[in-house]
Amino acid sequence: MHTTTTTAQPQHPASSALPRSTFRPSMSMTALVLFGLAYMVPLAVFTTYGLVTQMTKGHLPLAYVLTLAAMLLTAYSYGRMVQAHPYSGSVYTYTRKAFGSHFGFMAGWTLLLDYIFLPLLSYLLIGIYLAEYFPAVPAWVWVAGSIALVTFLNLIGIESITRVNWILVVAQLVFIVVFVALSLRHLGGQTAPVSLLAPLHHEGFSVPLIMTGAAVLCLSFLGFDAVSTMAEETRDPTRRIPRAIMAVSLIGGLLFLLVSYFAQLVFPDWASFADPDSASVDVMRRVGGELLVTAFTATYVAGCFASAMVSQASVSRVLFAMGRDGALPRVFGRLATRKRVPATAILLVSLLSLIALFITLDTVANMISFGALFAFSAVNLAVVKHYLVDQQLRGLRNQVLYGVIPGLGFLSTIWLWTSLSSLSFTIGLCWMAAGFTCLLGLTKAFKVKLPELQMAE
Repeated sequence: MHTTTTTAQPQHPASSALPRSTFRPSMSMTALVLFGLAYMVPLAVFTTYGLVTQMTKGHLPLAYVLTLAAMLLTAYSYGRMVQAHPYSGSVYTYTRKAFGSHFGFMAGWTLLLDYIFLPLLSYLLIGIYLAEYFPAVPAWVWVAGSIALVTFLNLIGIESITRVNWILVVAQLVFIVVFVALSLRHLGGQTAPVSLLAPLHHEGFSVPLIMTGAAVLCLSFLGFDAVSTMAEETRDPTRRIPRAIMAVSLIGGLLFLLVSYFAQLVFPDWASFADPDSASVDVMRRVGGELLVTAFTATYVAGCFASAMVSQASVSRVLFAMGRDGALPRVFGRLATRKRVPATAILLVSLLSLIALFITLDTVANMISFGALFAFSAVNLAVVKHYLVDQQLRGLRNQVLYGVIPGLGFLSTIWLWTSLSSLSFTIGLCWMAAGFTCLLGLTKAFKVKLPELQMAE
C-alpha cells in the first residue's frame, strides 16, 4: 500500500502517456470554484424553499445561518483531508485511510446515498418547473431529455462541463442581482412599514423546528464537498482544492442567506403557498409578475441542469475510486476514451436517475440529507484521527487546528443529523443495512480482507 503525507501530491505523467487508470489534470482554481458553485446551484435556496419555510414557520434565513456555520467547519476538515490524501474518492478515501477498509466502505456506501440521488433531485426539479410552465408537455419528457444530454456531456469530458458551467453560473448570479433589486423596489412601495428583523424572529419561533429545517438545508450546500472528488484532475490539488472548498462554501452560503432573507421579506405569508414544491413561483410573481416568473424558471432550470452535470461527474469519480480498489466491481474503476472519463459509472448513474420519474421531492431531500450529514461527520472525525492520532502532532496550535475545529464540525453535523425527520432515518438506515450486507458478502462475513486501497500516484 502506498503511504501519503500531508504534503504528498499525485504526480501526473504527460497527458500523451496517461495510463488507463489516470485522469487528465485539467482543473484550474477558477474551474474548481465554478464546479462547486454549479454543483451547489446559487439558486438552490428555492429547491426546498417552500418545504423548509413551512417547516420552520417562516424562519428560513435563520436556519441557513446555522447550516452555514456547520458547513464552514466541515469544509475546513475536507481541506485538511485533501492535503493528506489528494485522490478522487473523497469521504470514501479519507475514512478508509483513517479508520480501515470496513468503515471506509460503509462511509463510501452512505456517501453514495447523497451523491447518486443529487443528480436525480436536479432532474426531478427540472421536470416540476418545466411541466408547470409548459403543461402540454409531460414532466417525464423533460426528465428523460435532461438525463440524456447530461450523460452525453459527461462522456465527452470534464472540460466541456467547465465551459457550460461558466454560462450557467453567471446567469444565476445575474438573476440574483435582479431579484434583490426588484425586491427592494417592491418593499419600497409598501404602505405599511416592513420589519427588517421579521425573517429572523417572529411569531412561531421554535428552535427544534429551525434545527430540523437546518438539517434539510444541508443539501443546498452539497458542492463544496464534491470539489474534493476532482483531486486527481487538478494540478497542485493540496493547495487549490482546500481554497476552492472554502470559497464555494462561503460564497454559496452568503448567496443563500441573501436570497432567503429578501424572499421572506416580500412574501411573509408562508402558510399560503399553493404548492410548497413550487412556492418560489409565488414569490417571483409577487416581486416581478409573470415576466420574472419566466426568467426565474429559465434560470433555475439552467442551474438544475448545471448541478446535474457536475453531480453526475462527481459521483462517477467516487464509483471509480471504489471500483479501482475492488470495493465495487472493477469495471467501475476503468477510464474510457481519450478524455479519460469513468464511462461505466456515468452510465449507471444515468440509469438510476430515471427514478426521478416516480419519486417525490420530499423523499429525495430526506435521502440526500441523511447521506450528506453522515459523510460530513465521518470527515471531521478523520481529521482528528489522521493528524492527532496517526501523525501524532502535538502543541496547542495543532490541537486547535486538528482537534477543536473538526471536533466542533463533528458535533454540529451530528446535531443536524439527529434533527432529521423519521423518514430520513428510515430510508438512510435501510440503505446502510444494504451496504452492510454487501460488505458481509465481499469479506465472506469478515473472514477475508477487502482489496488494498489503490492510489493513483
